[in-house]
Amino acid sequence: MNSEFKNSVFYSHKTINVKGNLISLEKPLIMGILNLTDDSFFDGGKYNTLDKAMQRAESIIEEGAAIVDIGACSTRPGALLVEKQEELRRLLPVIDRIKKKFPEVIISVDTVWGEVMEQCVDKGADILNDISGGQFDDSLFDTVARLGIPYILMHTNTTPDKMQKEIHYDNIFLDICRYFSQRINILYEKGVKDIILDLGFGFGKTIEHNYELLRRQDEFKVFNLPILTGISRKSMIYRPLNSTPQESLEGTTFLHALALEKGADILRVHDVKTAKDCLKLYELYSLSGK
Repeated sequence: MNSEFKNSVFYSHKTINVKGNLISLEKPLIMGILNLTDDSFFDGGKYNTLDKAMQRAESIIEEGAAIVDIGACSTRPGALLVEKQEELRRLLPVIDRIKKKFPEVIISVDTVWGEVMEQCVDKGADILNDISGGQFDDSLFDTVARLGIPYILMHTNTTPDKMQKEIHYDNIFLDICRYFSQRINILYEKGVKDIILDLGFGFGKTIEHNYELLRRQDEFKVFNLPILTGISRKSMIYRPLNSTPQESLEGTTFLHALALEKGADILRVHDVKTAKDCLKLYELYSLSGK
């Protein structure tokens, strides 16, 4: 392994510290997606009012997700980033309502802006889910360190509106390892203790890249950090099948089983109950060999 990676300071995490509560990752967790956008690739426009968002949050929680992931900016290929104030207008009322009704639920917020995350934490948010790897906001890592919250570090090559236009890697595995290594070291130097890795399926990658990364996902355990897998209903599933996101539940479930086999600690999903069923059967399968 490149000496750049050997010299990195890595920590082994079997738990994440969420505001003083240790959340075990001995068994994989399900993260349910709540999109507040009008233009997300699968469910854009379904939950863009407070009442609809609450109905969705209640469903996610009742079906057994450990984490509710709330996003107010679509990150589908070609999408433009939303202004901070518009993100806050969408996010804050929903976080506030969920925390008042379900105070124990863990909320992650999908944003690339430190200012947005700071205000969301004030309303009760617990985790930052950042698709940018700190590339769009120079103050983001400092904000995460100051807030003392778990941070999901995702790989992407550029902003969503450009990420699928020019895709090139010398070696996708080593290139992403280098990306993670550099950012993990910076985060640790700033005092961030709980980091979760997301390989960024569909973000600046071809279908072939996505499948190579899924096949090699367990190799990213070299960083001794939890891995979040976000493949639910993405184009790597429906395009090879000449299908649509709406018709990709079976393919998603199959790939979720493979992701669990390849070391996923968190599955980020649209379909919570189906993912929970998949996880239960995978656990039975795993225990049968012990």
